[in-house]
Amino acid sequence: MEQPGRERHPQVPLTEHDSALLAFIEPSEQIVRRDVPRACVITFFGDVVDRLVERRGARVLVENRWEDGPHPLLEVEHGEERLAVLRSGVGAPLAGALLEEVIAAGCRSFVVCGGAGALRSELTLGHFVVVSSAIRDEGTSYHYLPAARSIQFDEVARRVLEEVLEARGAPFVVGRTWTTDAPYRETPGKIARRRAEGCLTVEMEAAALAAVARFRGVPLAQVVYCGDDLAGDEWDHRSWQDLSDVREDLFDLAASAAIALARVTT
Repeated sequence: MEQPGRERHPQVPLTEHDSALLAFIEPSEQIVRRDVPRACVITFFGDVVDRLVERRGARVLVENRWEDGPHPLLEVEHGEERLAVLRSGVGAPLAGALLEEVIAAGCRSFVVCGGAGALRSELTLGHFVVVSSAIRDEGTSYHYLPAARSIQFDEVARRVLEEVLEARGAPFVVGRTWTTDAPYRETPGKIARRRAEGCLTVEMEAAALAAVARFRGVPLAQVVYCGDDLAGDEWDHRSWQDLSDVREDLFDLAASAAIALARVTT
C-alpha cells in the first residue's frame, strides 16, 4: 500500500522512445538541398572559422542564423578538395539540430573537432583524444535512440580518423567520453564514477552527435583536445581556449579525415 505523503513518479519522458521515422518538423522537408561538399568538418572553434574566412577565402553556403547568432555552413578548399565547415553551437540540443540541417542540405561524411575537459591527470593540455564511445548523460540522444547508458561511435569513421592522425604523426589516445548537459553539476562523486567507467574526457555534445548520425545513417567521428583539468583536487582551467596552434592543427587533421572518409563511404 502506498504510504501517505508519497507521490507516484511517472515514467521519465526521456525513456518514452518514439520510433517514428518522420517528425512533425522534418529537416528534409524544411531544408533546401544544395550543391554542398559531401565531406564536412563540424567544429566549435569560432576563432578557426573566422580565420578560414579571413585567410583562406572560405565562402558562406548557408548563413544559418539562430536566436543565439550565426552558425554558418562554409565551403573551403582543402588539399584541392571541396570541404564543408559547420560552425556548431555548444550543447547537445543545438549541436544535434545543426547536424540535422547540414545532413538535410546534402553533407554526408562528418568529422567533429572540439575541446573537452580532462578526467585523467596524464591527459596533459592539448592532448588529442579520439572518441570511441560516449556516456549519454544528456537529453538529446534519447529522442533519436532507445534509452541506453552509452553509444558507440561509427567504427569505419573512427578508423579513418585514426589513420589520418597516425599518418601525420599526431599523438593521440582512443577512449570514452562523458557527455553532460550540466557542467556545473560535475560533482566529485560523478567524476569518480565516470573515471571508473573508463571516461577520459567530459564535454557536452558527443553522445547527441553520434545518435543523430546513427539515426540518419551517416558516418561521423570525433576528436577532441584536452582542455581544462578535472582530475585533481581542484578545477584547473589551464587557459585551454588560448591554444590557437593546437586548434588550427586539430582542425586541419579533421579536415583531412573528413575528406578521406567521404572517399571510402561514397
